Amino acid sequence: MKKLAAVIAVATLALAAPLVSHAEMDHSSMKMDHGSHMEHKGDIAHQEVVDGVKATFKVMSMKDHMKAMKMEMPKDMKETHHIAVEFKDAKSGKALTEGEVKVKVQGPDKSDQMKDLMGMQGHFGADFDLSKKGKYGVMAKFKLADGKVRSAKFWYEVK
Repeated sequence: MKKLAAVIAVATLALAAPLVSHAEMDHSSMKMDHGSHMEHKGDIAHQEVVDGVKATFKVMSMKDHMKAMKMEMPKDMKETHHIAVEFKDAKSGKALTEGEVKVKVQGPDKSDQMKDLMGMQGHFGADFDLSKKGKYGVMAKFKLADGKVRSAKFWYEVK
């Protein structure tokens, strides 16, 4: 399963930044379209301002996420949803694309999934298994370029 996740991560990076390791790039001098990826399928699941940073969380089905990236859905993929978060300076609206983001998702059955979200096309994202109906607790901790640790949490219901 880790191998499949790695293949998907590599494919995502290949689409986002050909021939360059996205994690090692200095994005400060690059012009990037910070909105295009977040605007495809997926509803805003939660939005809040935390210590001067506007965090916008979207949850979308993997089927819609893969379709938006023009990729085929792997047959043995267990993750059902992509969780993406976009950060902006609350005053200026400037996209904040550097940092570390960790998300813990607690399922309706009290099982936990914890992942580091990867920076991609102006947002951070990762894939999760939200296959059971019910409420999921989503807890995020993020440390952006200013070094402050912030957190946000919300409920997301799968019907």
